[in-house]
Amino acid sequence: MKPAALIPLAIFLVLGGLFAMGLTKDPSAIKTQMIDRPVPDFILTDLRDETVTYTQADLRGQVSLVNVFGSWCTPCAVEHPTIVDIGQQDVVRIVGVNWRDERAAGQAWLNRLGNPYDIVLFDDLSLLAIGLGVTGAPESFIVDASGTVRYKHTGMVTPQIWRDTLLPIINDLKKSAP
Repeated sequence: MKPAALIPLAIFLVLGGLFAMGLTKDPSAIKTQMIDRPVPDFILTDLRDETVTYTQADLRGQVSLVNVFGSWCTPCAVEHPTIVDIGQQDVVRIVGVNWRDERAAGQAWLNRLGNPYDIVLFDDLSLLAIGLGVTGAPESFIVDASGTVRYKHTGMVTPQIWRDTLLPIINDLKKSAP
């Protein structure tokens, strides 16, 4: 067999190996450049009252769980009961970011499923989402009392992820807050 005949086989094996390596990666472990950086500047309206505006300064003063969701997002609806449970525990301020949605659809979604959020930002144009490096919904960020992003979770927050990952980080940040 001629060596030139082995080139397509070698290419196939290399590509197959790269594909197989990709299958072993955890999609929720997507890195973000925002860790240990302040929440980017933004001015967004409240989902329910477009005359009320919020900025990054509103994410200072206490530890927050920032949860990106949309009424169009099926995994967000699956995750939502966990976010409601977290809200009932009253251990962290929860900030919702209604992303790439229609205002009325986001309002109706929360009316139907319950509103666990202390603040709900309306980000229809992805202004905050782009700054945070959101790649899809749901995504959640832990922001410390100084307004610095300390952790990003890509995908649904499950009771186990809350208990084993997010809550310990939040408790550590609350202990170290001034």
